[in-house]
Amino acid sequence: MMRSAALCMALCLAMSMAACQPGPAAPPQSAPTSSVAGPPADSAGGATSPAVTSPEPPAPAAPPALSAEAQAQLDQELVAAAKANNVPLVSELIGRGGNVNAKDAIQDSAFLYAGAEGFNEVLRLTLAAGADVASTNRYGGTALIPASEHGHVETVQILIAAGVPVNHVNNLGWTAMQEAILLNSGGPRQQEVVRLLLAAGADPGIRDPEGRTALQNAERLGFAEIAALLRGHG
Repeated sequence: MMRSAALCMALCLAMSMAACQPGPAAPPQSAPTSSVAGPPADSAGGATSPAVTSPEPPAPAAPPALSAEAQAQLDQELVAAAKANNVPLVSELIGRGGNVNAKDAIQDSAFLYAGAEGFNEVLRLTLAAGADVASTNRYGGTALIPASEHGHVETVQILIAAGVPVNHVNNLGWTAMQEAILLNSGGPRQQEVVRLLLAAGADPGIRDPEGRTALQNAERLGFAEIAALLRGHG
């Protein structure tokens, strides 16, 4: 009986010790997810960088305002540079605020002189800078009239395309077409100028101070090719 009691006490002790051992470890908790979304993933699973926009280049600064005296000096330098056909200097002076319509003492502007003399690079610079295509020289003529007189074919094309009036009459009573006939030799360049003027809508019926039309002057001066052009135009 004593042996049975000892066995019972040993069994109770073993059960008590088993109850004191730690149980199995709890599974680890997952880290909380952030409520702030990260950068979007690309197709390969990596994060894409946000697009970077290049800043707009700054606009070129306007030339500083000049006093009336300084502006007048700059404008005269521009006319002189145009008369010298100095293209780089003309470009520089325009960039500094030179006025392509300002005139010198004999009523030449950079635009008018370049047109009259066939300085086409200077002429294009003045047109790009806002030349007044209807402005007139000391004879009351547009740039197209002396350009036609001198037979500057490319210049005539530029001026017509720019919108210079083709039927303007100067203080001498002549149009561009009349000057192309009256004040030159009637050669190939003059013939091409007359052709360009006719195509641009010039009126050959406008008479000179003596009452002659362009055709009558061409016939009188023996310019058979020009006369044929005018007859063909009707």
